[in-house]
Amino acid sequence: MILARVVGTVVATRKDPRLEGKKLLILKPISPDGKDESGYVVSVDTVSAGFRERVIAVSGSSARMAEGCKDTPVDNAIIGIVDEVHMD
Repeated sequence: MILARVVGTVVATRKDPRLEGKKLLILKPISPDGKDESGYVVSVDTVSAGFRERVIAVSGSSARMAEGCKDTPVDNAIIGIVDEVHMD
């Protein structure tokens, strides 16, 4: 799992039919204290995340286990919206 922030959207008019109706978001990985980490990830949104929200995302076979992603060609899925992060 990674922590990330939603920074954009992807619009694809032609795509695999199994992705029809799925929202694709661009994520920027972040550290637990909210600082940007390198790279970006395109992710399927399964929780109706909004712009600039902090989220939890999973990749690989875990992404295909997310709600509505079974038998879908996805490698990353947003599975939660983060309310708070506590570091002890």
